[in-house]
Amino acid sequence: MNASMATSSPRELFPWMQRGTFPARQEEMEQLIQRFWNENGDGWNYFAMSPPADIKETDQNVTVRVDLPGVAAEDVDIQMNGNQLTIRGEKKEEKEDKGETYHRIERRSGRFSRTMTMPCAVQEEMIEATMKDGTLNIVLPKSPEAQSRHIEVKCN
Repeated sequence: MNASMATSSPRELFPWMQRGTFPARQEEMEQLIQRFWNENGDGWNYFAMSPPADIKETDQNVTVRVDLPGVAAEDVDIQMNGNQLTIRGEKKEEKEDKGETYHRIERRSGRFSRTMTMPCAVQEEMIEATMKDGTLNIVLPKSPEAQSRHIEVKCN
């Protein structure tokens, strides 16, 4: 046996055993588990149902595109609170027919929610949302204060 290993304490060999670090790691793990099993969702399926989104900005608008395949427009709720855009909805479960045997079920159904912070102030009363081919498109016109303005340089 190596002499240096024989004289090393377990704390030197295993840095996570340092005094005070194990309780902190235990607390981090508990918080991680709570995030997966919180009251807003139903565990792993809840996170699998967080739809992917793109946010792009022009001089006049912020546009949000969200993939919601299989979700009906009437099952989508969009709310704006300050600069937070929240999209909630539900993908309905398809009913199993008698006489059918499933060999694999991978497509998810259930509730989803996605909250995104907008990069600037928007005109809430002018927001428009459309849905086509499973893609939700939300156009958020920028507030006049957030729009870029061209400033002319004058010569003296």
